[in-house]
Amino acid sequence: MLTRIKAQFQAWIAGAAGFAYKTGLSPNAVSLIGIIFALASASMYSVWRINTVLVPFAGLLLLLSGFCDALDGVLAEKWGKTTVFGAFLDSTLDRYSDALVICGIIFGGLCDTVGGLAALIGSFLVSYTRARGEASGIKMITVGLAERAERILILAAVSFLFLVNVAAVNYGVILVAILANLTVLQRILHVKRTLSS
Repeated sequence: MLTRIKAQFQAWIAGAAGFAYKTGLSPNAVSLIGIIFALASASMYSVWRINTVLVPFAGLLLLLSGFCDALDGVLAEKWGKTTVFGAFLDSTLDRYSDALVICGIIFGGLCDTVGGLAALIGSFLVSYTRARGEASGIKMITVGLAERAERILILAAVSFLFLVNVAAVNYGVILVAILANLTVLQRILHVKRTLSS
């Protein structure tokens, strides 16, 4: 089931990348559009008390940000636009996006501060442990339960559930905190096992 969904998503994102290429959008431009969506999402989370519908809207903007994150990579690879700077910029903007969204949720009072900080720290360390592992020549892709895509999907899902249960976002942030930090532990153990073998 998940394999089929992943295959369908990859086919869809490839079509979107083709459209982006024809319009002249570069991978770096798509990355910048992605962080604009993340900033807009964070803003919606932080001022949701104006209107509760802003929370699911923030979830939608978060999904669009994640879509751009997937799109820029496919666009770069499929049309030979991969550059060292592009990869560096994409990774850096992803960290800003993660920070903006989680801080927006914290500032909006949608989650417990400790849980929010744990989710933020875990999210940063998921990326850091992958970068450090790969710098040591160790394959890190797919290691761990909650990479960025999974974390985005969790936060977006609980945002849509907010109108049914106002505690949904808090539960989602706690889940992200647990899964992200568990992923960090999995990656530490993976590196240790690999270096010991």
